[in-house]
Amino acid sequence: MFEGVLPAIITPFTKADTIDKTGLQQNIEFVENGGVSGIAACGTTGESATLSTAEHMELIDIAVDCAKVPILAGTGSNNTAEAIELTKHAEDAGATGALVISPYYNKPNKAGLIAHFKAIAEAVEMPIVLYNVPSRTSQDMPLDAIIELAKVDNIVAIKEASGDLDKVSQIIENTMDEDFNVISGDDGLTMPITCLGGSGVISVVANVVPEKMVKLVNATNEGDLRTARQIHYEIAPLIRALFTETNPVPVKRAVELIGLNTGHLRLPLAPISSENEQTLINCLKGLGCI
Repeated sequence: MFEGVLPAIITPFTKADTIDKTGLQQNIEFVENGGVSGIAACGTTGESATLSTAEHMELIDIAVDCAKVPILAGTGSNNTAEAIELTKHAEDAGATGALVISPYYNKPNKAGLIAHFKAIAEAVEMPIVLYNVPSRTSQDMPLDAIIELAKVDNIVAIKEASGDLDKVSQIIENTMDEDFNVISGDDGLTMPITCLGGSGVISVVANVVPEKMVKLVNATNEGDLRTARQIHYEIAPLIRALFTETNPVPVKRAVELIGLNTGHLRLPLAPISSENEQTLINCLKGLGCI
């Protein structure tokens, strides 16, 4: 499951502000029909920051129960004990792996980072995927820390969203002897990262056009760079439109526009501006999505 395309699935909410179980199931079916290899649930795109612990666990349970593909459960926290609790729950629920973000706000030193991830990995037997996203955490995981953590048996991959292709290259170069994958955390960098040896992408745009991202990754892996470039530039405007405002504000509106289930955004997120919404609509029309 740590190869190919894994949509970072949105979390639809009911008018009563509960998780829309039916809507989530329908959204999962949509991306599965697009050929994805797995689904990442309870991530940033799934508004994990505003889910209670009980809701977080409920969402993982629902995703595991209704998905036909493996579930990568977001279980990270800036509180190591909470991350362990969520990861243990994901393992018990039947998730295939856990996606664990580096601690935000605390900004631990390298020793703290390594100890944090090792404590989580030692608490479970399931595979752990590290998540490096400096734009969210205000801290870029050091290369040498990633290389050290790649030696831990059940730390099997990293979702790399630093935007630094040289760093991606160095991670791959220095972990070739380990059973360790590098997964793109940036839709727009999926092609170059997979060309460098990355195994796939945890994708926002795959909520909307899963089949196109699947074709892009497959084409790159098969060495068909002409096709991969064609798809890359075809969906590039939509990718940019999905990040005109804080994720998941644009993607939840995009999913709604193509007829799937979203519900509202939870505060402090607010609906997309009319100007950015029009850009989004134009991109969706250009791709024939609406």
